[in-house]
Amino acid sequence: MKKISILIALATSVFAHHGVPSISLSGVEGPGAPIETTSSATLPEGSLLAYMKLDHAKYKTYTSARDGETESSSYFMYGLGYGFNSYFSAYMFVPYYTKSGDDAFSTSDFHDVSFQGVLGFKYDDGFILTPKNESLDDLEDWHFTASFSFTLPTGNSNKTMPDGSLIDAGMQTGFGEPSFMFGVSATKWLGNDWTLVADTSYNTFLENKYSDGSKMRFGDEIRVNGAVSYMLYSKPASRLRLDFNMEANYLYLGRDVENGSAANATGGEMVYLTPGARLSYKTTSVAVGVKLPTWTNLNEEDLQQGAEGKENYRFIFTFSALF
Repeated sequence: MKKISILIALATSVFAHHGVPSISLSGVEGPGAPIETTSSATLPEGSLLAYMKLDHAKYKTYTSARDGETESSSYFMYGLGYGFNSYFSAYMFVPYYTKSGDDAFSTSDFHDVSFQGVLGFKYDDGFILTPKNESLDDLEDWHFTASFSFTLPTGNSNKTMPDGSLIDAGMQTGFGEPSFMFGVSATKWLGNDWTLVADTSYNTFLENKYSDGSKMRFGDEIRVNGAVSYMLYSKPASRLRLDFNMEANYLYLGRDVENGSAANATGGEMVYLTPGARLSYKTTSVAVGVKLPTWTNLNEEDLQQGAEGKENYRFIFTFSALF
């Protein structure tokens, strides 16, 4: 059986709402890797992965007056991953957040650090942990991952305006309390140039008490993503590969809870379509994509601004390297 030399490419879903990572891995041969959807590959044993991702959002604005509507935001995610063995990988994420309004006010800083563990397994006459070496035939089996992640409140959740008042909770660069996420993914390589990937996750937040005595608990989040990856070009001798990806990303946001009451003009449902491409060479990879809001069902939609579902677009760029 032919053994596979794995070439790693990683993508993290940076701050789609409050900072949830997703991981995608690909080889020169075998399954492809989407950009926003988590694939079901783990890091090779003993390997170290370093990466950076930019998610830049440009929001719609609705009034001519400069009234503090959010115009744009940029989320940088820096991270390290380590393969403890063939079926378990661990990651640390350090996000940096910048958000600008149409009134020239902006906030930027490092956000809460997060940690994630990923367990890989496959189905081959029963469920087994991902083995150390797999042939091309083995890679045609269904592969899965289960992951758990949490954030620590290392960011600042009590940033203030020049007059000393707290800025809006959505503009803060920290949650103030830990958050927790559980997710699963499934990947099916069809044995040719096509790969199907799907994932779902649930994210929940603890209530935070701010320095002015107010309280906030961000709404729970449910994500369901699906992706199709098509290999446009591959040259195994040069370890070069180019993939095209098309993804659909569903996000449900629960209402935020402010001082014990459901907050108005928060939460809802939305679907994005994300076309993109990934270029891999040896042990490095770059990926680009444009995330487009396609359908929304937001609570008090006319009152929401600078929020998920209210973007003109999101531009996504990733770079990763395996050591």
